[in-house]
Amino acid sequence: QVQLVESGGGLVQAGGSLRLSCVVSGRTLSAYTMGWFRQALGKEREFVGRITWSAGNTDYADSVKGRFTISRDNAKNTVYLQMNSLKPEDTAVYYCAANRGAGWTNPMRYDYWGQGTQVTVSS
Repeated sequence: QVQLVESGGGLVQAGGSLRLSCVVSGRTLSAYTMGWFRQALGKEREFVGRITWSAGNTDYADSVKGRFTISRDNAKNTVYLQMNSLKPEDTAVYYCAANRGAGWTNPMRYDYWGQGTQVTVSS
């Protein structure tokens, strides 16, 4: 049974930073892509970025490029989302997820999901 557990969310002022963590347990996901998504109240879940476990290749949504950075620690089975220069429009529940195949910007292509962590950015 694969479990993904996010942590690190909270309330921060605009311009501030947060680092989210996603701990994976239950099995090794070395062949997977780990994605970060977010969902604001009343909106659809949107792709934030992704990283491959093996090579550490990353991609980001245009809305966060240059501000957010995804990294992973293979020894700790943990993926991180470092968020800098936060804006009120970044307010959302943030999820990590694991995808074995292609289509890593599409949440429907992900096999495993965490429970989410709330990020609120005040103006």
